[in-house]
Amino acid sequence: MMANLFSSFDPSTNFNLSLNWISSLIGILIIPPMFWLIPSRLSILWINIIITLHKEYKILISNFNIKGSTLIFISLFSFILFNNFLGLFPYIFTSTSHLILTLALALPLWLSFMIFGWINNTTHMLAHLVPQGTPPVLMPFMVCIETISNIIRPGTLAVRLSANMIAGHFLMTLLGNTGPKMPMILISVLIIVQILLLVLESAVAIIQSYVFAVLSTLYSSEVI
Repeated sequence: MMANLFSSFDPSTNFNLSLNWISSLIGILIIPPMFWLIPSRLSILWINIIITLHKEYKILISNFNIKGSTLIFISLFSFILFNNFLGLFPYIFTSTSHLILTLALALPLWLSFMIFGWINNTTHMLAHLVPQGTPPVLMPFMVCIETISNIIRPGTLAVRLSANMIAGHFLMTLLGNTGPKMPMILISVLIIVQILLLVLESAVAIIQSYVFAVLSTLYSSEVI
């Protein structure tokens, strides 16, 4: 029995097991057969999605035309999308609703971009701190503002993803817990609302994984 609503997001309390993080690795067991089995409609659809993402990310990082440069962002999108959808199933831990995982994805990416940019393109990185056309009086303030906005980027990436995943799950949990106390007439309405929320959460799962990957791509394009 849950002590409170937020305990449903605690990886160590569901069924008294601490193995919920393993759900994030289930995709490794599913992906390899897609590359050697006869392509199904699902695998063809996924390959088309990957090709579309590759073309889009290639445009965003056009200054860095090295083969495989979009692979990390496509992999990031796939990993987040898989875990977002996995969390929609009952009794499965949503790993992307925790800052531990989202920060572990955002912080190394941001650090690697910053280190690469400041080592290889120092002049370019310094120029980014002062937008073009800034009056000389405002330049010190603009440097402070741009520095702070750069520092908080991994935090905003991580919080955006985890907060959006928690919000929908929390709302569905709240409505689900009111079911036993409702009259029979309103239960059918509650079921329809829950189905609509599930559809909305499916859309949020796709959008948030796409937003995370696209913002990471845009951050990388600024340091090149």
